[in-house]
Amino acid sequence: MPTPTKGKRLGGGASHERLILANLSAQLFEHKSITTTVTKAKRLRPYAERLITFAKRGDLSSRRRVQAAIASRSRTNKSVVHELFANIAPAMAEREGGYTRITKIGNRKGDNAPMAVIELVLEPVSPKQAVVKEAEKATTTSAPAEAPVVEETEVVETPAADAPAEAAEAPAEETDEKKDQA
Repeated sequence: MPTPTKGKRLGGGASHERLILANLSAQLFEHKSITTTVTKAKRLRPYAERLITFAKRGDLSSRRRVQAAIASRSRTNKSVVHELFANIAPAMAEREGGYTRITKIGNRKGDNAPMAVIELVLEPVSPKQAVVKEAEKATTTSAPAEAPVVEETEVVETPAADAPAEAAEAPAEETDEKKDQA
């Protein structure tokens, strides 16, 4: 799991922070969405995404690492690990990252703490988005390779080009006549 950051930690010590993150991740996998403070949600995101990455592997050692990270011998956490490996990991199989989404929802009424909803992104990856990204990448790589060809064209004057100049002078004469009449 990611090492805790130095300095202030959630709940005091590093071991307490690990317990908080383990419980939050278990609740996230069980309910698919939880409401917590913004700080806890930001700390939870890499922890939960790493557990999902282990679950995508699907082998026995990964299952044991996730079980150890959630760190409780209760039956509910075993069911959470089963839920993660059986339902969540297959839904995330095509996704290369970004398994969670954090949405800020305002401040808590009691202590004015900024709150957020962290949820699992269970929507399938759109193949259209992948194709568009590949096309954009191809155009950016091919554009510098090809030098644009600029052709010089000669400007040929025609008698029709003189006609608009004479037409422009005619309205000026009319405005002078209108001034004399006034």
